[in-house]
Amino acid sequence: MLVTTRSRAVKLGAFVAGAALLLSACGGGGGNSAVQTGQAFADCDANPNTCNTAAADQLQDGGDVTYAIEKNIPNWNVVSAEGNVFETGEVTKGILPYTFYATPDLKPVLNKDFVESADVTSTNPQVVTYKINPKAVWSDGTPFSADDFVYNWKTQNGKDCPDCAAASTSGYDQVSSVVGSDGGKTVTATFSKPFTDWRQLWSSSGAMYPAHLAAQHGDTTTPAGLAASFKWFGTTVPTWSGGPWKISKFVNNQSVTMVPNDKFWGAKPKLASVVFRVITDATQEPTALQNNEVQAIYPQPQVDLVNQVKNMPNISSYIGLGLQWEHFDLNLKSKALGDKALRQALFTAVNRKDMIAKTVGQFTDKVQPLNNHNFMPQQAGYKDVISSTGQGTGDIDKAKKILTDAGYKINGTQLMDPSGAAVPALRIRYTVGNQIRQNECELFAQAAAQLGVKVNVSSTDDLGTTTTTGDYDIIVFAWVSSPFVFGGAVQNWTTGQGNNYGKYSNPQVDNLIGQANAETDQTKAADLLNQADQLMANDAYVLPLYQKPTFLAASDKIANMRNNSTLDGPVYNMAEWGLRK
Repeated sequence: MLVTTRSRAVKLGAFVAGAALLLSACGGGGGNSAVQTGQAFADCDANPNTCNTAAADQLQDGGDVTYAIEKNIPNWNVVSAEGNVFETGEVTKGILPYTFYATPDLKPVLNKDFVESADVTSTNPQVVTYKINPKAVWSDGTPFSADDFVYNWKTQNGKDCPDCAAASTSGYDQVSSVVGSDGGKTVTATFSKPFTDWRQLWSSSGAMYPAHLAAQHGDTTTPAGLAASFKWFGTTVPTWSGGPWKISKFVNNQSVTMVPNDKFWGAKPKLASVVFRVITDATQEPTALQNNEVQAIYPQPQVDLVNQVKNMPNISSYIGLGLQWEHFDLNLKSKALGDKALRQALFTAVNRKDMIAKTVGQFTDKVQPLNNHNFMPQQAGYKDVISSTGQGTGDIDKAKKILTDAGYKINGTQLMDPSGAAVPALRIRYTVGNQIRQNECELFAQAAAQLGVKVNVSSTDDLGTTTTTGDYDIIVFAWVSSPFVFGGAVQNWTTGQGNNYGKYSNPQVDNLIGQANAETDQTKAADLLNQADQLMANDAYVLPLYQKPTFLAASDKIANMRNNSTLDGPVYNMAEWGLRK
């Protein structure tokens, strides 16, 4: 969850094994109005994959679009733990080849520019066969081949290159061999055990780097050489490309300029350039949009920001829901929170509907409480595993009964545990400058106070370090995901995994998620994952709050740009963008 599941996280804003820790700028005030403004995105709810479409003959030849991003690009290797951040994924989308990508309706689609086909050709053992597009070449003329698949497998399987620090090993660690044939144009991947989300491999949530350039910067037959080349891809601005765009200029902390790749074999971009402008203060993005310094912005929505944009002339905006979700996490290494009854009571006292109304509900009426930890409501596997627990309802009487049944007593304003000791004050944390999350934490603290539990609210300016070191009792953040939920579930919820920051461990959950991750029948896999999810919900480790809204605002002159609330973002089809005549 990239930003995956790609669920991943290291430093602030990074993706971990499939997920991203997201920051928002400050916001406040305003009324409930914006879902869509202007005309360009009017059809996006009904037709998410085709809204704002214009035929090629309706577009200018050439033209430039400047698109705002909120972080600089300090590391260019998007499949590394350090480089796996959403903005890096956006900037490299046009230059990296990949097998599958996510469309705005949250479904994986084969990238036929790169591979003509990708099919399961055996189930015992599981074998996936890829046919590389025979026209596909790197920008220096080197043909794509099985070598590229092999290199990117070795750097991400956790075995051939222990020092590569890949953002995720999920799925790659279940591949036993990758073999080329037909002059390297056919790739056969054999699995040691089935991998439900096999389409996630070499996909846009972990796109591919050129093996022939890697070999120039390290011996790719050795762990040390693989690590050296993997590091080189992170520290070197790409002058090469395997997609429709190439980087023509990078100004550190300012911008990345893309121009069409003249060696690209598919449909050529209509635009002359796309500039990614770095604006780290999201509150400045509406001003830049209004002044035509940028023509498109994709910030995390805050009330003031949304309200500033909605009345701008010749600008359309859209609020979408997809594979980003907000949640409260508990640290089970916190002594008091090791007790399930206290966890259940705290989550039951939280009123999610009220919390939504006082935060994101101020700028959109789309958001509802989320009742699953893995599937979103638009996905086929979605099942409500939360409502039956009573968590998120704000039912204080029920929460108190959970505590008293477990032997707790409320002594005035102080909760006493079954041994008679006072439950200590807890710390809830959020990313600094994020008004919505600050409000969510304060509402949590108010609910806990009604149970006799004091919760102190504090911010962090390094969410990645805070989560990975467990420097919290309770924390609020969001995952950004790909459509591949099963590998993400392994990373997020099973014992000892990197994204499992709160150290949750339930052997039944581990077993069910493991079965789901190795089940080739998607319906059975979803059922197994939901069984695990129900157990986890009962254990009260993570409380899903809501699908986190995304916000796209752009000039009405830009055609074929649309929201995509996945790891791929609005740039998923940037080769199709153009300016209307």
